[in-house]
Parts: sequence; C-alpha cells; structure tokens
Amino acid sequence: MNRLASESSPYLLLHAENPVDWYPWGNEAFEKARAEDKPVFLSIGYSTCYWCHVMERESFADPQLARQLNEHFVSIKLDREERPDLDEIYMLATQLLTQSGGWPNSLFLTHDAKPFFAGTYFPPDDRHGRPGFSRILQAIREAWALRRAEVIEQAEALFEAIRAQSAADQSAGLPDASAAQEVLSLLQRRFDRIHGGFGRAPKFPSPSNLFFLLERAEADASAREMLLVSLDHMARGGLQDQLGGGFHRYSVDAEWLVPHFEKMLYDNAALARLYAEAARFEPGFGRVARASVDFVLAELTGEHGGFLSALDAETDGDEGAYYAWTREELRAALDADSDALLARVYGFDGPPNFEHGRYVLHLPRPLTEAAEELTGGDLQALLDRLQPGRRQLLEARRRRPRPLTDDKVLADWNGLAIGAMARAGWLLRVPAYVQAAERAAHFVLDALRDPETHERRHAWRAGVAKVPALLDDYAFLVEGLLALDAAGAKGPWLEAALGLQEEQERRLGDEAGGYFNAGDDPQLLVRSKAAHDGAVASANGVAALNLLALHARTGEARYRDRAEALLRAFGRAVRDSPLGHVTLVRAVQRLAEAPAATPAPRLPAAPAIPKPAPATPTPANEAREVVEVRGRLDQQAQGPWKPFLLDLKIRPGFHLNANPPLLRFMTPTEVLASDSPVRNVRYPAADRLEGAFSIEGEVETSPGRPARVMLSYQACDEERCLLPLAREVALE
Repeated sequence: MNRLASESSPYLLLHAENPVDWYPWGNEAFEKARAEDKPVFLSIGYSTCYWCHVMERESFADPQLARQLNEHFVSIKLDREERPDLDEIYMLATQLLTQSGGWPNSLFLTHDAKPFFAGTYFPPDDRHGRPGFSRILQAIREAWALRRAEVIEQAEALFEAIRAQSAADQSAGLPDASAAQEVLSLLQRRFDRIHGGFGRAPKFPSPSNLFFLLERAEADASAREMLLVSLDHMARGGLQDQLGGGFHRYSVDAEWLVPHFEKMLYDNAALARLYAEAARFEPGFGRVARASVDFVLAELTGEHGGFLSALDAETDGDEGAYYAWTREELRAALDADSDALLARVYGFDGPPNFEHGRYVLHLPRPLTEAAEELTGGDLQALLDRLQPGRRQLLEARRRRPRPLTDDKVLADWNGLAIGAMARAGWLLRVPAYVQAAERAAHFVLDALRDPETHERRHAWRAGVAKVPALLDDYAFLVEGLLALDAAGAKGPWLEAALGLQEEQERRLGDEAGGYFNAGDDPQLLVRSKAAHDGAVASANGVAALNLLALHARTGEARYRDRAEALLRAFGRAVRDSPLGHVTLVRAVQRLAEAPAATPAPRLPAAPAIPKPAPATPTPANEAREVVEVRGRLDQQAQGPWKPFLLDLKIRPGFHLNANPPLLRFMTPTEVLASDSPVRNVRYPAADRLEGAFSIEGEVETSPGRPARVMLSYQACDEERCLLPLAREVALE
C-alpha cells in the first residue's frame, strides 16, 4: 500500500495498491521534489471516470512504468471533485497547451507547482498515433536534465497565461438586456431540431441553457420549442436509465441514444428540477422528474441522509455492463408477453444499438404514441401493462455486479440536490422529497464544517470533513436552503442561508465585485474568479441569483447592490461570450426586474446550524387540521393490486375542490402514488366536497412493504383558500 491508503477519497483509494509511490497533494510532495531535484507528475481524475480507470490499469499498475515514475519523478494523485479549485487551474493549463482537455488530466510541474507539459490519457506504449506514457516519461526526464532553462521558461509563460485567463475584467460595466436576446439567437443556431439539444455529438444536457429557456418558455415560442424538444428526446433516449430512473453523464451520439454510463448527483439534481418545472408544459415530464429523484433517494443517499456523489460507468472494466442487454439476456429475464410488449416500447425489436451485440433501452417514440397503438390511447393502461416486465428486468439487473459508488458527500452537489428535491416536492406534491431535502440539509450543515472554527468544508467521507469550502459550496447551498424555505419546510432555512451568505462574503468576497473560487491559499497558483457555465451553472452566476433572491426576501438593498457589483465585474466576459455565461445573463435579466430598494426590517443573525423546529401554526398545518382522513386497504383481495378506501371528514365551513374541479385553474382533490402506483381512482360526483365522503381506488402492494398513497387537496372557506397540501396516508 502506498501513501494514498490513508486518504478518504474513493478515487485516491483506488490507487492505494499501485506500485507508484503516490503522494496526495501537499507540501510533502513538493519538498521531496526540491530536495531530490525531480519534476512533479500530477495526475488528476475522479472515481467514475472511465479513462482514469483505464490508465490506472494500463500504466499505474505496471511495475516497469511505476519504476520510471518512482526513480525520476515525484508523483501526486488528485481527486478533481475533492479539489475543484486545483482542478480548474490545471485543466486551464492543459487547454492552453493542447487546445483540448479532459480526464485523466496528466501534467508535469516544476518545484513551485507551475505546469510545463500536459495531456490527458496516455496509453502505456505508442498506439493509434499517440505517444506512449513510457516515451513521454523519457522525453520529460531528458528535457528536465538537459534543457532545464527551456522548461522553466515554458512554465513561466504558461503561468502568466493562466493568471491572465483567471483574472476578471472589472472595466466593462454592467451588461444590458440585449445579452439575453443574443443567447437566444445563438441557441437557435446550434439547436438540433430533430433530436433536441445543441451542437453535435457528444451531447451533454447543458442544464444552464435549458434553465435559460425555461424562464422564457411562457412568452417565447422558440424558447419553448427548444426546451420541450430537448427534454423530450433526452428523456426518451438511453441518456435516461429507462428502468432505474436517473440520467447518465452524456450521450456519445447526437440522438441521445448511447450514453457514457456514469451517473452523477449534480446531473440528476439539475435535470430533476428542470423536468419538475417543465411538467406544467408536458405532464409526462413529471414522471421523469420523479424517476430521477427516486433514483437519487434509492442509489445515492447515505444512511446519514446526505447525498453521495456518483455511480461508476463500468463494471469489471466493461463500460455499460450493468445497464446494457443482449437479446438472449432479455428473453431469459422476461416472460413471453412482457418480452413482446417491452421490445416494441423500449426499442429492442430491431438490431442491437450498442457494442458487442447489446441493447441500450430507449423509447423510439413517445409513450403517448405507443399507447395509441397498444392500449387505444390509454396511457395509464400502458404503464400498468409495462410494470411486470420492468420489474422482471430490474430484478435481473440487481443480480449483476453493481458499479462502484463514490460515497463522498460534497457540499456543493448536495446543495444542488437539496434545492431540486425541495422544488420537485413542492411542484409535484410529494412531501417525502421535501423531507429528504431537509434531512440532507441538516447533515451537511452539521457535518461539513470545521469542528473548531465552524467554517464550512467542501467534502466529507467516513467522518472526515476536508478542504475549506469553495464558492460552489456556498452558492449551491444557499440556493438549496432558499428552495427549502420557499417549499414551506420547517426550520430556520432562510436564516441559515443568510449566515452562509455572510460567511461567503467574508472568505471569498472581492471588493471589486464578485467572488473568488477559493479562499486565500498559498498552494494555489492563482486565486481565480470564474464565471463561465460548465457541467453545472457558474458559482458566481448562482451567487448573483442568490443575492437577488435574498434582496426580494429581506428587502435589504445591500444584497441587490452586491449582485450589481458582481455583474459589473464580469461585464466584459458576458459581452464577449454570452453563451458561455448564461447564468450571469439570467441574473442580468433578474436585476433589471428588481426594484432598487424595498424597505423591510433586517432579519436576525443566522445560527450556525439549523435544528428541527417544533410544529407551529402555519397555513400548511391549518390545511392539515381541516381534513381528517383515514385510509383502509382490502388485504384479502387477490393479486398485488388491492382496493383501498380513503374516508375524509371536512371541518364545517370548509370544502375541497372536486375532481375534476369546477373551474380549470382550481387545485383538484387528487390521490397520487406514494411508494407504489395507484389506478382506477374514483372521486365523488359533486361541484365541491364537503362533510364526510370517501374516495376509492386500487394500489399496487408488495410483501413486507406498508401501503401508502398521497392525498393532494386545497381547503377553502367562503372567504379564502389555504395553501395546497399533499400528505401521505397509510392504508390500514
């Protein structure tokens, strides 16, 4: 075992048995490099990175290559998810040197951490026109020994280029509203009208672009088309796990068919929120959002309540092995009726679409079209018919070796997931999602902090919280806590958000406007202020949106002023590349809509860690007390589908809306699925529901699991309506 055996990162631990004499990032490695006059080899990756695993097997586990590294270099292994501040700097270096980038990121550094040569994946020997790792090591060794002055000159030039790229231009002034129209025009030019998304393969979901379109979808037909076509094709392709829910990282083709199979928490958080928001345009998107949230709850939630980082793409070196099927495997798992039905719906009635004669399940046509052919247009009937086969395939899949889970908890990705679950729970009327978000928020705020100073930490695993919090951590956690507060969750979430915002200001704020990515750390080559969107929205962009939200909540002009200063600091970046800074463009639009000042009393200072608050009289509590409900289940009925009855008693003077409601905009009384599907729900025939009455239906049960349904309603009297409420009802 090498030094990485004492680390907590799953990615570093994967390399703990390499013959390479790995060091974690830190002073010890650079001191050894100076003492022995060796260059530093820095290898950056993450635990669900396929090519990182390939290079580990081919090169870092090879005794001869390890001997070259150990004799002539000091080798550092870095988890990019644990240290995104370092990863950003060294990825920029690779992009400047090679005009491309990716992981694994392989760099060679001087003793003062300045890079002078970089690349990504290197095969162990010369292959397909790429130099082998052994030849690279020999060339670097010779350059270090014989042409040191050139190496140092290259490192200094690259360092100056990194410093110039990382500095924010403070001189351009506030961007104007025309940036939004330019973003829309640029997206229209890149839009794939056949398959959705933007650009060519490989295709990434790019949530920042889609959130921009979502905000304009009501008023702009073009934005609505780009949003809905993209979401539809993404959800129908192999990008979405059609059996287990959730989204893979990206698609290797333009049709969203064959994915790169890793599953990341941040992708699923952003997309679950997008689909929940877009369900107002297309109700089927609500099912997609629930599937993504349910995947996170089932596969990426720790016993502590925090959300885990990712699932690997490969199993035993075979990418997609857990998710793809041969035709023989499908026949073996399915009964004859389900095989025939699912083949037509999930696209395995034709030739294989993946390597080695395998299928990636997808929906070649929308479910509504399949329902027209197979069930006379009854979508629910089709979904019911698909369930037995889906269960059979899931059961067969569970018997396969499972991809590795990266079980570290990251503050920023948890903030994204907390916000997504709170918002999806509110929009889709699933209180369990809001409760899961609350539990995660309690854990993150309690565990991811320094035990002495109480300042935030970025990463947690196995009881150890590491790395001072970065801007992403503050920005996404504040956003998540504000979403919890807006969803009516109990607890001082707004006060906690205010406390985090002040800590962010103190540690990362720049007087000239905006926020640095990391604290003042002598190990960083530069202290950068990035604002471009990537796989997730830019933290400075989210921070601007947070400041405007806090201004709206508190009425304090200082938050609006900070937002305006931030946007001024990145004015030139927005003007030069609006499509690279879409989140900032959204903030510019929101700033234009925000009044300059809204007098309001200042809220009290925030406690460091919110604790669950006792129930207090709130509109939600009042709505619960207005309705008494008891659920009953006919346990003696044959088969998994069993009749249930909900007996409701409404407080005198109140009523509930009927289903369907008297007017289209009213909230209907509705029974929804909780843990299991429901069907054949029958509501009383009336204009409004008063007194005592019952709702009947059927729920799918399974042995050993209590049966529950979700009751959604809005209670009104003759003068007012209380907040809509969704509550879980146990069926006795």
